[in-house]
Amino acid sequence: MPNRLAHETSPYLLQHADNPVDWWPWSTEAFEEARERGVPVLLSVGYSSCHWCHVMAHESFEDAATAALMNEKFVNIKVDREERPDVDAVYMEAVQAATGQGGWPMTVFLTPDAEPFYFGTYFPPEPRHGMPSFPQVLDGVHRAWTDRRGEVAEVAGKIVRDLGERQLTHNADEKPGDGELAQALLGLTRDYDTAHGGFGGAPKFPPSMAVEFLLRHYARTGAEGALQMAADTCERMARGGIYDQLGGGFARYSVDREWIVPHFEKMLYDNALLCRAYAHLWRATGSELARRIALETADFMVRELRTNEGGFASALDADSEDPATGEHVEGAYYVWTAAQVREVLGEADAELAMTLFGVTEEGTFEKGASVLQLPLNEGPLADAGRLASVRERLLAARSRRPAPGRDDKVVAAWNGLAIAALAEAGAYFDRPDLIAAAVGAGDLLVRLHMDARARLARTSKDGQAGANAGVLEDYADVAEGFLALASVTGEGVWLEFAGFLLDHVLAQFVDAESGALYDTAADAERLIRRPQDPTDNAAPSGWTAAAGALLSYAAHTGAEPHRTAAERALGIVKALGPRVPRFIGHGLAVAEAALDGPREVAVVGEVLGDLHRTALLGTAPGAVVAAGAPGSGELPLLADRPLVDGRPAAYVCRGFVCAAPTTDPAELAEQLS
Repeated sequence: MPNRLAHETSPYLLQHADNPVDWWPWSTEAFEEARERGVPVLLSVGYSSCHWCHVMAHESFEDAATAALMNEKFVNIKVDREERPDVDAVYMEAVQAATGQGGWPMTVFLTPDAEPFYFGTYFPPEPRHGMPSFPQVLDGVHRAWTDRRGEVAEVAGKIVRDLGERQLTHNADEKPGDGELAQALLGLTRDYDTAHGGFGGAPKFPPSMAVEFLLRHYARTGAEGALQMAADTCERMARGGIYDQLGGGFARYSVDREWIVPHFEKMLYDNALLCRAYAHLWRATGSELARRIALETADFMVRELRTNEGGFASALDADSEDPATGEHVEGAYYVWTAAQVREVLGEADAELAMTLFGVTEEGTFEKGASVLQLPLNEGPLADAGRLASVRERLLAARSRRPAPGRDDKVVAAWNGLAIAALAEAGAYFDRPDLIAAAVGAGDLLVRLHMDARARLARTSKDGQAGANAGVLEDYADVAEGFLALASVTGEGVWLEFAGFLLDHVLAQFVDAESGALYDTAADAERLIRRPQDPTDNAAPSGWTAAAGALLSYAAHTGAEPHRTAAERALGIVKALGPRVPRFIGHGLAVAEAALDGPREVAVVGEVLGDLHRTALLGTAPGAVVAAGAPGSGELPLLADRPLVDGRPAAYVCRGFVCAAPTTDPAELAEQLS
């Protein structure tokens, strides 16, 4: 019989609806139940494409005996971290502070007042590798709660006090300058993997935001080393197993430093950020590889993640069914044995494909299977037609395998990132279908996620908005997507929608005294701590994303409160950028835009003509572009800017002080170099 999760919209929660565990969603009613029964709360946090979340669910949550123990001794709450990033952030901070590490599934035991007192991540069904079994943990926590209640309460209270005393060092009066950005570049250089690209060792995550900073720094300063790190990292990733060499799109991270074996789940946010990064790399260098990867990643998002409603689904699972065993195995959909390649292609083409994609008899993954790579330049190996045929046949054969599950939840923030990437890629590469896909997702967010007061719902699924309120990253990333649509389409309504969202950021998320930003609104549900994290992780933090969107909006409109808020928010980048540049890459990219102006470009008399496209292709960091008919009231940058001799013209400005207009795309490109 289904439990309470059967009424939820989250695909992750619905995966647990038939568990014998008497799960509750996060709710005041669940904590009231714990209080009435006098038992602690077991909080389990995960997400639908999380491999070890599935493992623990199969081993423990689907086991009747374990479920009976959980139901007897606890009130059990299941949370989708993608729906409730605020709940996840608060308790993950506690887990990391107590254990020195974190991850998912996250397992936290709470008092009925939601105060944490015992933590963990994955627990096996029996003792293993020095870890206690999950039933042992359940029994031990129950005994501590029953026999040492006062001690438990003391521990919980201390944890909450310690979390409350953590303060950010934030100087709102000083945004970063040349010195701090040069120090950040030096820090990245020290961390750079000269052999394999990227930063640090294994596991290695795609550094999309650091790449964006490096490209902007090169554009502003001409630092060749910055461009080289960005270009080499992007090439290594594109040729590695982290990139899907057949279907396009990137996996979440590489388990090794060489980018060979990925953790196979594909996340919308990664692919949106990387699509944009590769498009910007092409814009800076003309790299054909960067162009191909940007377009293939865009096509992957549209083909495999677009929902029936026009939004974009959150993720594809890492696991899928292995046809040989019937078991769900990580990577089964993507990897190839030499025998499988020969079966599909025949001997002659198989040898070509195995050389091209790095498939070996021994395998580069597990059980003799290989992850496809592109370790060699394919040009000398065969003609383009033969290579295309090989790819098409392998992709067609792969499509007949059981596909990974898809998390169809539409997350507002990640759709904002996708909108920006697709709009720009469509404009750069003359792909109106990509622009149309971006507009469709924007329409969905306005229609379904925004209410009459421009408040955002965090998620939707199957055309139904979720109950959870948007957090700072939702407002910031959606505003960023709308600003990109305004620049590409020339439609001022997108600028207007962005303004609504950013006004809400100023009213609900910014501390008026300090200029600091919070991840949740002032009127949001109160947790044991109001989450606040300026560091960029797999996606831009809400803090740095808001700084970027506020800065761009101010450049479009001249809105001084938005410019001031952006500059005050950048004070944290001055503090953290020189010390931990890998973890505030987006903030550093925004700081580059602030130092450059950012430049304001008005193109009057055309949309997506030669001048407009040249403006969009300009590499000046964070430049904003408005295009449309002269005198258009929808876009402030176009006001009082006429045609020149009856011809379309471009005006390049900083701080609303403009150079002489030009009708020549080459001259415009020079002004924006």
